Amino acid sequence: MTLSWPPGSVRLRLALWYSAAVALVVLVYAAGVYVFVRTSLTEELDRVLHDDFEEVEEWLGTGSSSPDLWSASAHHDDAAQPARWIEVWTAAGDVRFRSPGMAQLPAPARVPAEYEYVSVAAGSGTRTRTLTGAHTVATATFIVRVTRSEDRVRHEVNELLAGFALGLPIAMICAGLGGYQLAKRALRPVEAMIEQARSITADRLRARLPVHNPNDELGHLAVAFNGLLGRIEEAFDRLQRFTADASHELRTPLTAIRSVGEVGLREPRDAPAYREVIGSMLEEADRLTRLVDSLLFLSRADSASRPIRREPVSLARLARDVAAHLAVLAEERGQSFVLDDASDVEVLGDHVLLREALVNIVDNAIKYGPAGTPITIRVQRADTLGVIAVADRGPGVAPEHRERIFDRFFRVDQSRSRASGGTGLGLAIARWAVEIHGGRIVVDTPPNGGAEFRIQLPLGAP
Repeated sequence: MTLSWPPGSVRLRLALWYSAAVALVVLVYAAGVYVFVRTSLTEELDRVLHDDFEEVEEWLGTGSSSPDLWSASAHHDDAAQPARWIEVWTAAGDVRFRSPGMAQLPAPARVPAEYEYVSVAAGSGTRTRTLTGAHTVATATFIVRVTRSEDRVRHEVNELLAGFALGLPIAMICAGLGGYQLAKRALRPVEAMIEQARSITADRLRARLPVHNPNDELGHLAVAFNGLLGRIEEAFDRLQRFTADASHELRTPLTAIRSVGEVGLREPRDAPAYREVIGSMLEEADRLTRLVDSLLFLSRADSASRPIRREPVSLARLARDVAAHLAVLAEERGQSFVLDDASDVEVLGDHVLLREALVNIVDNAIKYGPAGTPITIRVQRADTLGVIAVADRGPGVAPEHRERIFDRFFRVDQSRSRASGGTGLGLAIARWAVEIHGGRIVVDTPPNGGAEFRIQLPLGAP
């Protein structure tokens, strides 16, 4: 098995973190086992010492001079039991009995009130466990100390520590190798995503990252990245369409200017004829200027470089201002404005941008409304929204076109829009200006026909 550990590798870091976590868990577990085993063995030894103490109490109750049970000094019938000793003092401190071969320990300085368990080192260096207590026979009080060796306890504890010392490094090595392999397997989908991502170019934006399991974190990452790719693809497609449409729209007036100029230069003309030629060229130049201005406006909008200055804006005053501004265009077509601005609604927004949006909506109504028909501009409040509705008596908007008419350069009737001087950008600008204020534009067909555009803006700050 070959392991490649590049510096800074996530795989290596995961393996190290996994090993560290396993090491911590194992060490805590080992410490718990050590404490449990040592405590259990010590408690077992203390129970044996208590049994020994009770045997000494029985001996003292008999009044015998020496206990036969303890006369064999340190040797015991049960080889599995540790060596044991006994010491008995009177209350005055005189030794009543001491097991032969007992390494002398300091006599108790006082009569203990209760049992006292203590681990001490005998003179020979042997570790022992003692139980000291008082026992009263008739009116005489004796101090009894029973002692057992801790060699068995220490031996078993040392064997346990030796097992830990041998097993823990092996466990750590196995945990590290296992953690590395687990990390490698867990990150295998990431490697597949990396390879796929490297193959995605501007010509292959439709490619997507593989999603092995959409329910885990890596699956969520792949789904999110695929969503990002989808948005980039959509933006790229829009940019390509916008570039192609802009090129087409720019080429049309330029071609018209060139054609009119060539016709004017083809043969000598009088002053009125030249004036007509120049007028035609100026009309196309004016259309070209409006188109470029609209493109620059949308470019600044896309780059978010257009600052938004928010201030109270009266929708009724805004409607009257736009109607007065476009009255000349309406009069040329014999149209009239019907204002319904009784509801004085105020919103918080940029007056210039909102005016630009309403101008484009009303201008669209003038272009598509039949000559001699009224154009209604109504201001009203709808719950938490301020609404400006612009209705005309034109052909209306088919349901399948109600969303696309806000796309840049989209026209339902190509020839009619171009003949009316439109650039196909007015509604796109209007929608951007409204949406940046947290509002929206809704298109509907009123009962009496035509089209109604409703600009809906929140009354408070968006």
